[in-house]
Amino acid sequence: MSVSRNKKKSRRRNYKYHAVTFKLTAGQYKSLKNYCKARKTTPIKLIKRSIERFTSHYEYEVPAELYLTENQLNLFDLDEMSN
Repeated sequence: MSVSRNKKKSRRRNYKYHAVTFKLTAGQYKSLKNYCKARKTTPIKLIKRSIERFTSHYEYEVPAELYLTENQLNLFDLDEMSN
C-alpha cells in the first residue's frame, strides 16, 4: 500500500532589502548600547521594533489625513467662522 506524495515543496519568497544608514553621536550610541544591554536585545532589533508601526501600515497607500499641506497653521476652521 504505497501512497504517492506528489506535493510540491513551497518555494521560499524572495525579499528585497534596502540599507538605511544614519549617524549617532558618541553619547547617543553609548546610551543605545547600555539600553540594549539592560534589555538583552540588539540595537537593530530595538530600532526595527521602534519603527515597525511606520513601516508596516503604509506600504501601498498613505491616508489623506496624514499628508502635510503647505499651510499647517489653521487658527480658525471654516465651520467656526460661519457661526
